[in-house]
Amino acid sequence: MPKIEGTIRLDPYRIKVPKGFVSGMRTDGIIFVDETLEQELELDSVRQVANVATLPGIVGNSLAMPDIHTGYGFAIGGVAAFDVEEGIISPGGVGYDINCGVRLLRSNFTKEEVEPKIRELVDLLYAYIPSGVGSTGKIKLSAKDSEEVVTKGALWAVQNGYGEAEDLQAIESNGCLEGANPDLISKKAYERGRDQLGTLGSGNHFLEVQYVDEVYEPKIAEKMGLFKGQITVMIHSGSRGFGHQICDDYVKVMIQAARKYGIELPDKELACAPFKSQEGQQYFSAMKGAANYAWANRQCLMHWTREVFLRLFKITPKDLGMRVVFDVAHNIAKEEFHIVNGKRKKLIIHRKGATRAFPKGHPELPDIYKEIGQPVIIPGDMGRVSFVLVGEEKAMKETFGSTCHGAGRLLSRHQAIKQARGRSIKQEMAERGIIVKAAGKETLAEEMPDAYKDVSNVVDVVHNAGIARKVVRLRPIGVIKG
Repeated sequence: MPKIEGTIRLDPYRIKVPKGFVSGMRTDGIIFVDETLEQELELDSVRQVANVATLPGIVGNSLAMPDIHTGYGFAIGGVAAFDVEEGIISPGGVGYDINCGVRLLRSNFTKEEVEPKIRELVDLLYAYIPSGVGSTGKIKLSAKDSEEVVTKGALWAVQNGYGEAEDLQAIESNGCLEGANPDLISKKAYERGRDQLGTLGSGNHFLEVQYVDEVYEPKIAEKMGLFKGQITVMIHSGSRGFGHQICDDYVKVMIQAARKYGIELPDKELACAPFKSQEGQQYFSAMKGAANYAWANRQCLMHWTREVFLRLFKITPKDLGMRVVFDVAHNIAKEEFHIVNGKRKKLIIHRKGATRAFPKGHPELPDIYKEIGQPVIIPGDMGRVSFVLVGEEKAMKETFGSTCHGAGRLLSRHQAIKQARGRSIKQEMAERGIIVKAAGKETLAEEMPDAYKDVSNVVDVVHNAGIARKVVRLRPIGVIKG
Protein backbone atom coordinates (compact mmCIF):
# COMPACT_ATOMS: atom_id res chain seq x y z
CA MET A 1 0.00 0.00 0.00
CA PRO A 2 1.66 3.32 -1.01
CA LYS A 3 2.09 5.77 1.84
CA ILE A 4 1.16 8.72 -0.41
CA GLU A 5 -2.05 8.10 -2.31
CA GLY A 6 -1.60 8.31 -6.08
CA THR A 7 2.06 7.20 -6.13
CA ILE A 8 3.00 3.88 -7.80
CA ARG A 9 5.85 1.56 -6.82
CA LEU A 10 7.95 0.72 -9.89
CA ASP A 11 10.52 -1.59 -8.27
CA PRO A 12 12.08 -2.12 -4.81
CA TYR A 13 13.95 1.23 -5.02
CA ARG A 14 11.70 3.63 -6.95
CA ILE A 15 8.19 5.03 -6.83
CA LYS A 16 6.49 7.05 -9.56
CA VAL A 17 4.56 10.29 -9.05
CA PRO A 18 2.46 10.09 -12.22
CA LYS A 19 1.41 12.96 -14.46
CA GLY A 20 -1.84 14.32 -13.04
CA PHE A 21 -0.69 14.08 -9.40
CA VAL A 22 -0.85 17.87 -9.62
CA SER A 23 -2.31 19.65 -12.63
CA GLY A 24 0.00 20.82 -15.39
CA MET A 25 2.69 18.14 -15.00
CA ARG A 26 4.68 17.74 -18.22
CA THR A 27 6.39 14.54 -17.08
CA ASP A 28 6.34 11.99 -14.24
CA GLY A 29 8.20 12.30 -10.96
CA ILE A 30 10.50 9.48 -9.81
CA ILE A 31 11.55 9.16 -6.16
CA PHE A 32 14.28 6.72 -5.14
CA VAL A 33 12.99 5.14 -1.92
CA ASP A 34 12.61 1.61 -0.60
CA GLU A 35 9.51 0.58 1.37
CA THR A 36 11.07 1.62 4.71
CA LEU A 37 11.97 5.15 3.57
CA GLU A 38 8.64 5.45 1.76
CA GLN A 39 6.94 5.37 5.18
CA GLU A 40 8.89 8.54 6.11
CA LEU A 41 7.86 10.50 2.98
CA GLU A 42 6.08 13.80 3.52
CA LEU A 43 3.16 14.68 1.24
CA ASP A 44 4.57 18.20 0.82
CA SER A 45 7.91 16.95 -0.52
CA VAL A 46 6.17 14.57 -2.98
CA ARG A 47 4.03 17.50 -4.13
CA GLN A 48 7.21 19.52 -4.66
CA VAL A 49 8.59 16.80 -6.97
CA ALA A 50 5.30 16.95 -8.91
CA ASN A 51 5.36 20.78 -9.01
CA VAL A 52 8.84 20.79 -10.58
CA ALA A 53 7.44 18.55 -13.33
CA THR A 54 5.18 21.47 -14.42
CA LEU A 55 8.09 23.80 -15.25
CA PRO A 56 8.81 24.69 -18.90
CA GLY A 57 11.53 22.80 -20.75
CA ILE A 58 11.94 19.97 -18.24
CA VAL A 59 13.78 17.01 -19.76
CA GLY A 60 13.24 13.45 -18.51
CA ASN A 61 11.59 12.98 -15.12
CA SER A 62 11.46 15.24 -12.08
CA LEU A 63 13.66 13.27 -9.68
CA ALA A 64 14.26 12.96 -5.95
CA MET A 65 16.79 10.98 -3.98
CA PRO A 66 16.13 8.82 -0.86
CA ASP A 67 17.16 11.66 1.51
CA ILE A 68 14.18 13.70 0.23
CA HIS A 69 12.46 16.17 2.55
CA THR A 70 10.48 19.37 2.09
CA GLY A 71 12.51 22.38 0.98
CA TYR A 72 12.06 25.84 -0.53
CA GLY A 73 10.39 25.35 -3.94
CA PHE A 74 12.17 22.13 -4.88
CA ALA A 75 12.31 19.28 -2.38
CA ILE A 76 15.72 18.81 -0.77
CA GLY A 77 17.06 15.76 -2.58
CA GLY A 78 15.57 17.06 -5.84
CA VAL A 79 17.20 16.77 -9.28
CA ALA A 80 15.79 18.27 -12.47
CA ALA A 81 17.21 18.82 -15.95
CA PHE A 82 16.06 21.58 -18.29
CA ASP A 83 16.74 22.20 -21.95
CA VAL A 84 19.15 25.16 -22.26
CA GLU A 85 17.15 26.62 -25.16
CA GLU A 86 13.57 26.16 -23.94
CA GLY A 87 13.98 25.48 -20.22
CA ILE A 88 14.25 27.58 -17.08
CA ILE A 89 16.61 28.20 -14.19
CA SER A 90 15.22 28.54 -10.66
CA PRO A 91 16.95 29.63 -7.43
CA GLY A 92 14.58 27.25 -5.61
CA GLY A 93 16.27 24.39 -7.51
CA VAL A 94 19.66 25.35 -6.08
CA GLY A 95 18.78 26.50 -2.58
CA TYR A 96 19.73 29.39 -0.32
CA ASP A 97 23.10 27.91 0.68
CA ILE A 98 24.58 27.90 -2.83
CA ASN A 99 27.25 25.17 -3.17
CA CYS A 100 26.74 23.82 0.27
CA GLY A 101 28.98 20.79 -0.09
CA VAL A 102 31.37 18.36 1.53
CA ARG A 103 35.11 17.89 1.37
CA LEU A 104 36.80 14.71 2.57
CA LEU A 105 40.44 14.73 3.69
CA ARG A 106 42.58 11.62 4.12
CA SER A 107 45.63 11.38 6.42
CA ASN A 108 48.45 9.00 7.29
CA PHE A 109 47.14 8.71 10.87
CA THR A 110 45.30 5.72 12.29
CA LYS A 111 42.48 5.75 14.83
CA GLU A 112 44.84 4.31 17.50
CA GLU A 113 47.22 7.27 17.07
CA VAL A 114 44.56 9.99 17.26
CA GLU A 115 42.02 8.65 19.76
CA PRO A 116 44.12 9.34 22.91
CA LYS A 117 44.24 13.03 21.92
CA ILE A 118 40.75 13.38 20.46
CA ARG A 119 39.38 15.70 23.17
CA GLU A 120 42.37 18.00 22.78
CA LEU A 121 42.05 17.86 18.98
CA VAL A 122 38.34 18.77 19.05
CA ASP A 123 39.01 21.68 21.44
CA LEU A 124 41.80 23.00 19.21
CA LEU A 125 39.72 22.66 16.01
CA TYR A 126 36.87 24.49 17.71
CA ALA A 127 39.25 27.29 18.78
CA TYR A 128 40.82 27.59 15.33
CA ILE A 129 37.71 27.32 13.15
CA PRO A 130 34.97 29.93 13.63
CA SER A 131 31.47 28.44 13.68
CA GLY A 132 27.91 29.40 14.54
CA VAL A 133 25.31 31.88 13.28
CA GLY A 134 26.89 35.01 11.80
CA SER A 135 30.37 33.83 12.76
CA THR A 136 33.24 35.88 11.38
CA GLY A 137 36.66 34.56 10.47
CA LYS A 138 40.30 35.58 10.43
CA ILE A 139 40.11 36.70 6.80
CA LYS A 140 38.80 40.20 6.09
CA LEU A 141 38.24 40.58 2.36
CA SER A 142 38.86 43.89 0.60
CA ALA A 143 36.55 44.81 -2.30
CA LYS A 144 39.22 43.58 -4.75
CA ASP A 145 39.67 40.30 -2.81
CA SER A 146 35.90 39.72 -2.79
CA GLU A 147 35.75 40.04 -6.57
CA GLU A 148 38.73 37.70 -6.97
CA VAL A 149 37.11 35.06 -4.73
CA VAL A 150 33.99 35.31 -6.93
CA THR A 151 35.96 34.71 -10.15
CA LYS A 152 38.72 32.37 -8.93
CA GLY A 153 37.12 30.22 -6.22
CA ALA A 154 39.46 27.81 -4.41
CA LEU A 155 42.38 29.05 -6.52
CA TRP A 156 42.15 32.41 -4.72
CA ALA A 157 42.62 30.62 -1.40
CA VAL A 158 45.65 28.67 -2.65
CA GLN A 159 47.23 31.80 -4.18
CA ASN A 160 46.83 33.53 -0.81
CA GLY A 161 48.57 30.80 1.16
CA TYR A 162 45.60 28.65 2.20
CA GLY A 163 46.61 25.25 0.86
CA GLU A 164 48.50 23.71 -2.04
CA ALA A 165 47.94 23.78 -5.82
CA GLU A 166 47.48 19.97 -5.83
CA ASP A 167 44.39 20.39 -3.61
CA LEU A 168 42.52 21.83 -6.62
CA GLN A 169 42.81 18.63 -8.68
CA ALA A 170 40.42 16.75 -6.41
CA ILE A 171 37.63 19.34 -6.29
CA GLU A 172 34.51 19.24 -8.47
CA SER A 173 35.09 21.67 -11.37
CA ASN A 174 38.61 22.27 -9.91
CA GLY A 175 36.95 24.54 -7.35
CA CYS A 176 35.88 27.22 -9.83
CA LEU A 177 32.98 27.75 -12.25
CA GLU A 178 33.95 30.08 -15.08
CA GLY A 179 31.69 32.96 -16.02
CA ALA A 180 30.97 34.52 -12.62
CA ASN A 181 30.46 38.28 -13.01
CA PRO A 182 31.22 40.21 -9.78
CA ASP A 183 29.12 43.16 -11.01
CA LEU A 184 25.91 41.08 -10.82
CA ILE A 185 26.22 40.61 -7.05
CA SER A 186 24.69 43.13 -4.65
CA LYS A 187 26.57 45.34 -2.22
CA LYS A 188 24.64 43.69 0.61
CA ALA A 189 25.90 40.23 -0.43
CA TYR A 190 29.50 41.50 -0.46
CA GLU A 191 28.99 43.04 2.98
CA ARG A 192 27.70 39.75 4.37
CA GLY A 193 30.53 37.76 2.77
CA ARG A 194 33.40 40.08 3.62
CA ASP A 195 34.34 38.50 6.96
CA GLN A 196 32.75 35.05 6.69
CA LEU A 197 35.30 33.33 4.45
CA GLY A 198 36.90 30.47 6.38
CA THR A 199 33.93 29.96 8.73
CA LEU A 200 31.87 26.84 9.22
CA GLY A 201 28.50 28.49 9.74
CA SER A 202 25.52 27.14 11.64
CA GLY A 203 22.78 24.52 11.33
CA ASN A 204 23.87 21.18 9.89
CA HIS A 205 27.38 22.40 9.02
CA PHE A 206 30.18 20.52 10.71
CA LEU A 207 33.79 19.43 10.78
CA GLU A 208 34.12 15.78 11.73
CA VAL A 209 37.16 13.66 12.62
CA GLN A 210 36.38 10.09 11.55
CA TYR A 211 38.02 6.77 10.83
CA VAL A 212 37.47 4.21 8.07
CA ASP A 213 35.69 1.34 9.80
CA GLU A 214 34.59 -0.71 6.78
CA VAL A 215 36.04 -1.14 3.29
CA TYR A 216 33.65 -2.57 0.66
CA GLU A 217 35.82 -2.06 -2.46
CA PRO A 218 39.53 -2.39 -1.51
CA LYS A 219 40.97 -1.57 -4.96
CA ILE A 220 38.82 1.55 -5.40
CA ALA A 221 39.53 2.63 -1.81
CA GLU A 222 43.26 2.26 -2.48
CA LYS A 223 42.95 4.54 -5.54
CA MET A 224 41.36 7.15 -3.25
CA GLY A 225 44.16 6.71 -0.70
CA LEU A 226 41.81 5.19 1.90
CA PHE A 227 42.47 2.20 4.18
CA LYS A 228 40.81 0.54 7.18
CA GLY A 229 41.43 2.24 10.53
CA GLN A 230 42.63 5.46 8.83
CA ILE A 231 41.77 8.92 10.17
CA THR A 232 39.80 11.13 7.78
CA VAL A 233 38.25 14.58 8.20
CA MET A 234 34.97 15.66 6.64
CA ILE A 235 34.08 19.34 6.21
CA HIS A 236 30.49 20.35 5.45
CA SER A 237 29.92 24.05 4.72
CA GLY A 238 28.76 26.40 1.98
CA SER A 239 28.70 29.99 0.78
CA ARG A 240 27.49 31.40 4.11
CA GLY A 241 25.61 34.74 4.19
CA PHE A 242 27.11 35.64 0.82
CA GLY A 243 25.26 32.88 -1.07
CA HIS A 244 22.13 33.33 1.03
CA GLN A 245 21.93 37.00 0.06
CA ILE A 246 22.49 36.24 -3.64
CA CYS A 247 19.62 33.73 -3.54
CA ASP A 248 17.41 36.21 -1.70
CA ASP A 249 18.19 38.99 -4.22
CA TYR A 250 17.45 36.81 -7.24
CA VAL A 251 14.29 35.18 -5.90
CA LYS A 252 12.77 38.70 -6.06
CA VAL A 253 14.06 39.13 -9.63
CA MET A 254 12.64 35.72 -10.61
CA ILE A 255 9.17 36.40 -9.22
CA GLN A 256 8.95 39.40 -11.61
CA ALA A 257 10.56 37.40 -14.45
CA ALA A 258 8.06 34.54 -14.18
CA ARG A 259 5.25 37.09 -14.62
CA LYS A 260 7.05 38.85 -17.47
CA TYR A 261 7.55 35.59 -19.44
CA GLY A 262 4.10 34.19 -18.64
CA ILE A 263 5.37 31.18 -16.67
CA GLU A 264 2.57 29.63 -14.62
CA LEU A 265 3.86 28.57 -11.20
CA PRO A 266 2.08 26.02 -8.97
CA ASP A 267 4.10 27.52 -6.09
CA LYS A 268 5.68 30.98 -6.03
CA GLU A 269 8.79 29.44 -4.41
CA LEU A 270 9.49 27.94 -7.86
CA ALA A 271 10.01 31.47 -9.25
CA CYS A 272 12.18 31.13 -12.36
CA ALA A 273 13.15 32.65 -15.69
CA PRO A 274 13.98 31.15 -19.08
CA PHE A 275 17.61 30.00 -18.85
CA LYS A 276 18.58 32.02 -21.92
CA SER A 277 16.82 35.22 -20.72
CA GLN A 278 18.76 38.15 -19.28
CA GLU A 279 17.40 37.41 -15.78
CA GLY A 280 18.24 33.70 -16.10
CA GLN A 281 21.81 34.38 -17.21
CA GLN A 282 22.36 37.03 -14.54
CA TYR A 283 21.25 34.67 -11.77
CA PHE A 284 23.40 31.85 -13.22
CA SER A 285 26.46 34.11 -13.22
CA ALA A 286 25.85 35.33 -9.64
CA MET A 287 25.19 31.74 -8.50
CA LYS A 288 28.60 30.74 -9.95
CA GLY A 289 30.17 33.52 -7.87
CA ALA A 290 28.58 32.12 -4.70
CA ALA A 291 29.67 28.57 -5.66
CA ASN A 292 33.23 29.82 -6.07
CA TYR A 293 33.07 31.55 -2.66
CA ALA A 294 31.97 28.22 -1.12
CA TRP A 295 34.92 26.34 -2.65
CA ALA A 296 37.30 29.03 -1.37
CA ASN A 297 35.62 28.73 2.04
CA ARG A 298 36.13 24.95 2.27
CA GLN A 299 39.71 25.41 1.06
CA CYS A 300 40.44 27.80 3.96
CA LEU A 301 38.73 25.47 6.44
CA MET A 302 40.89 22.61 5.20
CA HIS A 303 44.05 24.72 5.56
CA TRP A 304 43.32 25.47 9.23
CA THR A 305 42.45 21.82 9.86
CA ARG A 306 45.89 20.83 8.57
CA GLU A 307 47.50 23.49 10.79
CA VAL A 308 45.70 22.17 13.89
CA PHE A 309 46.89 18.58 13.24
CA LEU A 310 50.46 19.76 12.63
CA ARG A 311 50.45 21.87 15.78
CA LEU A 312 48.96 19.22 18.07
CA PHE A 313 50.93 16.22 16.83
CA LYS A 314 54.15 18.18 16.12
CA ILE A 315 54.85 16.47 12.80
CA THR A 316 55.77 17.52 9.25
CA PRO A 317 53.15 18.00 6.49
CA LYS A 318 54.67 14.96 4.73
CA ASP A 319 54.18 12.76 7.81
CA LEU A 320 50.60 14.00 8.18
CA GLY A 321 49.80 13.26 4.51
CA MET A 322 46.55 15.24 4.68
CA ARG A 323 45.14 15.74 1.22
CA VAL A 324 41.78 16.09 -0.47
CA VAL A 325 40.03 12.84 -1.44
CA PHE A 326 37.31 14.89 -3.15
CA ASP A 327 35.06 17.93 -2.70
CA VAL A 328 31.48 17.80 -4.00
CA ALA A 329 28.78 20.44 -4.32
CA HIS A 330 25.24 19.52 -3.42
CA ASN A 331 23.30 22.78 -4.01
CA ILE A 332 24.09 23.91 -7.54
CA ALA A 333 22.94 24.33 -11.16
CA LYS A 334 25.39 23.30 -13.88
CA GLU A 335 25.49 23.10 -17.67
CA GLU A 336 26.24 19.50 -18.64
CA PHE A 337 25.97 17.24 -21.67
CA HIS A 338 23.74 14.18 -21.34
CA ILE A 339 22.34 11.61 -23.76
CA VAL A 340 18.60 12.21 -24.23
CA ASN A 341 16.65 9.94 -26.63
CA GLY A 342 19.94 8.79 -28.16
CA LYS A 343 21.26 12.32 -28.78
CA ARG A 344 23.89 14.34 -26.90
CA LYS A 345 22.13 17.34 -25.43
CA LYS A 346 23.25 20.34 -23.38
CA LEU A 347 21.14 20.71 -20.24
CA ILE A 348 21.02 22.87 -17.14
CA ILE A 349 20.96 20.39 -14.24
CA HIS A 350 19.59 21.55 -10.90
CA ARG A 351 20.86 19.54 -7.92
CA LYS A 352 19.28 20.67 -4.66
CA GLY A 353 20.50 18.50 -1.80
CA ALA A 354 21.87 16.06 -4.40
CA THR A 355 25.41 15.08 -5.37
CA ARG A 356 26.98 14.64 -8.78
CA ALA A 357 27.90 10.96 -9.38
CA PHE A 358 29.76 10.62 -12.68
CA PRO A 359 31.02 7.14 -13.69
CA LYS A 360 34.54 6.08 -14.68
CA GLY A 361 35.77 7.47 -17.98
CA HIS A 362 33.67 10.64 -17.78
CA PRO A 363 35.58 13.53 -19.42
CA GLU A 364 34.86 15.92 -16.50
CA LEU A 365 36.63 13.71 -13.95
CA PRO A 366 40.18 14.49 -12.78
CA ASP A 367 42.79 12.09 -14.21
CA ILE A 368 43.27 10.37 -10.82
CA TYR A 369 39.63 9.18 -10.88
CA LYS A 370 39.12 8.45 -14.60
CA GLU A 371 39.62 4.70 -13.97
CA ILE A 372 37.28 4.34 -10.98
CA GLY A 373 34.61 7.06 -11.25
CA GLN A 374 33.88 10.14 -9.19
CA PRO A 375 34.09 9.84 -5.40
CA VAL A 376 30.68 10.57 -3.86
CA ILE A 377 30.76 11.75 -0.24
CA ILE A 378 27.61 11.12 1.79
CA PRO A 379 27.66 12.41 5.39
CA GLY A 380 25.36 10.93 8.00
CA ASP A 381 24.30 12.44 11.32
CA MET A 382 26.92 13.09 14.01
CA GLY A 383 26.11 9.91 15.94
CA ARG A 384 26.17 7.27 13.24
CA VAL A 385 28.25 6.84 10.07
CA SER A 386 29.10 8.44 6.71
CA PHE A 387 29.96 6.85 3.36
CA VAL A 388 32.19 7.27 0.34
CA LEU A 389 30.82 5.85 -2.90
CA VAL A 390 31.67 6.09 -6.61
CA GLY A 391 29.37 7.13 -9.42
CA GLU A 392 28.04 4.38 -11.68
CA GLU A 393 27.10 4.33 -15.39
CA LYS A 394 23.43 3.76 -14.50
CA ALA A 395 23.34 7.23 -12.87
CA MET A 396 23.93 8.78 -16.32
CA LYS A 397 20.92 6.90 -17.70
CA GLU A 398 18.52 7.39 -14.79
CA THR A 399 19.47 10.46 -12.73
CA PHE A 400 21.55 12.76 -14.96
CA GLY A 401 24.63 11.58 -13.07
CA SER A 402 23.23 12.34 -9.61
CA THR A 403 22.75 10.65 -6.25
CA CYS A 404 21.78 11.52 -2.65
CA HIS A 405 23.68 14.07 -0.52
CA GLY A 406 23.22 12.93 3.08
CA ALA A 407 20.84 11.31 5.52
CA GLY A 408 18.00 13.82 5.10
CA ARG A 409 16.07 15.37 7.95
CA LEU A 410 13.29 13.45 9.64
CA LEU A 411 12.34 16.11 12.22
CA SER A 412 12.18 19.87 11.80
CA ARG A 413 14.60 21.87 13.95
CA HIS A 414 11.69 22.88 16.21
CA GLN A 415 10.54 19.23 16.60
CA ALA A 416 14.12 18.13 17.37
CA ILE A 417 14.55 20.77 20.11
CA LYS A 418 11.21 19.68 21.61
CA GLN A 419 12.23 15.99 21.58
CA ALA A 420 15.63 16.72 23.14
CA ARG A 421 14.20 18.46 26.22
CA GLY A 422 15.61 16.96 29.41
CA ARG A 423 18.36 15.09 27.51
CA SER A 424 22.07 15.83 27.28
CA ILE A 425 22.90 15.15 23.63
CA LYS A 426 26.59 15.86 24.35
CA GLN A 427 26.60 13.17 27.04
CA GLU A 428 24.75 10.71 24.78
CA MET A 429 27.40 11.26 22.10
CA ALA A 430 30.23 10.81 24.61
CA GLU A 431 28.69 7.47 25.63
CA ARG A 432 28.97 6.44 21.97
CA GLY A 433 32.65 7.42 21.98
CA ILE A 434 32.13 10.69 20.07
CA ILE A 435 33.45 13.99 21.45
CA VAL A 436 31.20 16.85 20.32
CA LYS A 437 31.67 20.60 20.66
CA ALA A 438 29.06 23.17 19.59
CA ALA A 439 28.01 26.75 20.28
CA GLY A 440 25.15 25.65 22.52
CA LYS A 441 22.71 22.95 23.65
CA GLU A 442 20.13 24.06 21.10
CA THR A 443 22.50 23.42 18.18
CA LEU A 444 23.13 19.88 19.45
CA ALA A 445 19.41 19.30 19.94
CA GLU A 446 18.63 20.42 16.35
CA GLU A 447 21.35 18.11 15.05
CA MET A 448 20.83 15.05 17.27
CA PRO A 449 20.90 11.70 15.41
CA ASP A 450 17.14 11.15 15.91
CA ALA A 451 16.47 14.27 13.78
CA TYR A 452 17.79 12.42 10.70
CA LYS A 453 16.94 9.39 8.61
CA ASP A 454 19.36 6.47 8.91
CA VAL A 455 22.05 7.23 6.32
CA SER A 456 22.88 3.51 5.97
CA ASN A 457 19.37 2.92 4.66
CA VAL A 458 19.55 5.96 2.34
CA VAL A 459 22.90 4.83 0.91
CA ASP A 460 21.69 1.24 0.47
CA VAL A 461 18.93 2.53 -1.83
CA VAL A 462 21.33 4.31 -4.22
CA HIS A 463 23.80 1.40 -4.02
CA ASN A 464 21.15 -1.25 -4.73
CA ALA A 465 19.53 0.89 -7.43
CA GLY A 466 22.94 0.94 -9.15
CA ILE A 467 23.47 4.72 -9.36
CA ALA A 468 26.43 4.82 -6.92
CA ARG A 469 28.52 2.07 -5.35
CA LYS A 470 29.65 1.86 -1.71
CA VAL A 471 33.44 2.06 -1.26
CA VAL A 472 34.06 2.75 2.46
CA ARG A 473 32.15 3.55 5.64
CA LEU A 474 33.39 6.21 8.06
CA ARG A 475 32.64 6.48 11.77
CA PRO A 476 32.95 9.75 13.76
CA ILE A 477 35.09 10.16 16.89
CA GLY A 478 35.12 13.97 17.15
CA VAL A 479 32.73 16.62 15.84
CA ILE A 480 32.56 20.39 15.86
CA LYS A 481 29.14 21.81 14.98
CA GLY A 482 28.20 25.21 13.59
